[in-house]
Amino acid sequence: MKLMTDCIPCNLKAALMAIRELTTEESVIKDLVAEIMQVPAMRGQDWSITGSQLVEQIFSRITNACGNGDPFQRRKALQNEKCLELYPRLKNLVAESDDPLFAAVNIAIVGNSIDPMGYLSSQDIEQVMRTCLEDPAPRERFVEFKDRLEKCSRLVYLGDNCGEIVFDKLLIETIKARYEIDITFVVRSVPALNDATMREAEMVGMHETATVVENGIDGPLPGTVLSRCSEQLRSLWSTADLIVSKGGGNFDSLDEETGITTPLYYMLVCKCNPYENYFNIPMNRPILCRANFHR
Repeated sequence: MKLMTDCIPCNLKAALMAIRELTTEESVIKDLVAEIMQVPAMRGQDWSITGSQLVEQIFSRITNACGNGDPFQRRKALQNEKCLELYPRLKNLVAESDDPLFAAVNIAIVGNSIDPMGYLSSQDIEQVMRTCLEDPAPRERFVEFKDRLEKCSRLVYLGDNCGEIVFDKLLIETIKARYEIDITFVVRSVPALNDATMREAEMVGMHETATVVENGIDGPLPGTVLSRCSEQLRSLWSTADLIVSKGGGNFDSLDEETGITTPLYYMLVCKCNPYENYFNIPMNRPILCRANFHR
C-alpha cells in the first residue's frame, strides 16, 4: 500500500517518541524534527513510497544523528516481559478453548495492537485478548487458512512487534501440535520501530519453537521487500507452501510486490482509516485474509 495522508501525522508521532527515548535536549529535538520535516514524503511531495519506506527514511536520520541504532530497545524488552507474564494464562486459555487453533490465531492477530505508541499493561493486554475471542476474525477466513495448513509442510512466518511475538510463539506451538510443519520465523536484521530482531526473539524463546532467521534487509525498514532480503530468506520463501505476514509494515510493503505465487495470509489489526477502507473492516477489528482478497 502506498503512502496515505494519515501516515504523515502517524510517522511524526512515532518519530517524536523515538527521539525522546534518546534525548531530552529540546534544541536537539527541534533540530531533528526540522530535519524530518524536510523528508519529501513528510511534506506531501512524494506519495510513491510505502509507509514502511517512510519509516526507514525517518529513523535512519534519527539513529544517525543520535548514534543509537535502537531507540526502542528498552520499550521492546518491557513489552516482551509483560507479554511473557501472560503467556502461561493465555496458553491455558487456548488449550481450554473449543477450537484451540482458532483461539490462537485470534490471539496472535490481536497481539498486533501492541505498538510503541499504544503500550498496554499486562492486565490490559489480557483483557483485550479475552475480549477478542468474543468478537473474532471471520470464521470463513479461518477455515480457508486452516485448509492451507493441512496441506502445508513448510511455512514462513514474518514477525512484527515485540510483545506480539510472544503470541506468535503460542500460535506456532499450537500449529505444530497439530501438523507436521517446518516453520521459519523471520525477524528484522536492523532494529525498526519496536519490531523484533534476533535478540528479542531469543528473549521470548522463539528459537525453541521455530527456526529463526533474519530478513537480511540492511536498514530500519519495518516491512518486507523481497529484493532487499537475504538469499537465504528468498530461498526459504520460494520453497514454502504458505506465508504468514504479521502487522501493518509487512502488509504495506508486500502489497506492492508482484509475482508472488505462494499463498500468503495477512494477520493484523485494523488500526487506521486506510486499512479500514482497504480491507472493508471496521476500526480495531482483527484482519485475517489472503493476499489480493480484500475482505
